[in-house]
Amino acid sequence: MSNVNIKRVKSSEIEFKDRLVSIQRVTKVTKGGRTFSFSAIVVVGNENGVVGHGLGKAKEVTSAIAKGIDDAKKNLVKVPVLKGTIPHEITGKYSGANVFIKPAAPGTGVIAGGAMRAVMESVGIRDVLAKSKGSSNPHSVVKATIDALSKLRDPYTISQLRGVDLNTVFNG
Repeated sequence: MSNVNIKRVKSSEIEFKDRLVSIQRVTKVTKGGRTFSFSAIVVVGNENGVVGHGLGKAKEVTSAIAKGIDDAKKNLVKVPVLKGTIPHEITGKYSGANVFIKPAAPGTGVIAGGAMRAVMESVGIRDVLAKSKGSSNPHSVVKATIDALSKLRDPYTISQLRGVDLNTVFNG
């Protein structure tokens, strides 16, 4: 995710909602028997353009989720949300997961699979078409989705960068 557009956000001044993407029971086999622990992937967002993902591991489910939430608050990204959808279509990639995200008309809803849906709803995107290609591993899909969203460019910023009128950006 080496991108110039990534805007880090401080987690202290924002109210977050967390969504559990997936939880796995992990087994470690030792000579004394099996040791069970849990790993949880969590997505947090303020439903207004800020999102982050985290992984928590612990012996109990609740503490794994709590650790995941803390981890998610440490890597937040600002995403441009335009009238409940995204400004333009974009692809994202992480490991074996490829995601394609496309803006949709108002009233469409979030058309996205499990892990992607959690990220979209946490960002605050209400209308979007999304397709996950390649790996369906929730870790990779979440990271690929956040990669794609962090690459999005805001039309206002582009108009200022190019030194042109905002209408030129949309119609040009």
